Amino acid sequence: MTTDAREQLAKDLLGAPYGGLTPVQRSVIDLIANEAPTGLDPRLHLDERTRSERLADRVASVGGSWGFIVGFGVALALWMGWNVLTRGLGTAFDPYPFIFLNLILSTLAAVQAPIIMMSQNRAAARDRVAAEHDYIVNLRAELEIMHLHDKVDAMRKRELLGIIKRQNESLRILRGQGTGG
Repeated sequence: MTTDAREQLAKDLLGAPYGGLTPVQRSVIDLIANEAPTGLDPRLHLDERTRSERLADRVASVGGSWGFIVGFGVALALWMGWNVLTRGLGTAFDPYPFIFLNLILSTLAAVQAPIIMMSQNRAAARDRVAAEHDYIVNLRAELEIMHLHDKVDAMRKRELLGIIKRQNESLRILRGQGTGG
């Protein structure tokens, strides 16, 4: 499609010149002008994560699950139960007040929290890309609907003008018959 057609589409649909549109709006006008499907953003399908990022995402998915919470609760109960019940036998490795357990829990929390935050940051970046794609699709759909409304309105106008023209001709004929008879 020509530049003039793109310019006209931008003015008709967005009320602004093509050059004054944002890159996203220009891409939508281009899609409409070329009558091309929107397609999926390739960034939504690429997995460019490093091995450590995939590990962080896996840790976050496991650490944020009910299975982890239940399993960790069972492990804590077993740890404390063993150390309380075997204290008199001399086989308790972390007697009450469970200082070693506290050290392990603190270390786990200190390591797990930043890993989960890294994973959430990557998820937020993916969500931004998906939201931008959704915006483009929604904007294009809205503009296409507006374009269709304009076409339907133009068709109605032509149809109404034709009806009015036929009615005027009929009135002229009827007036001619009434005075000539």
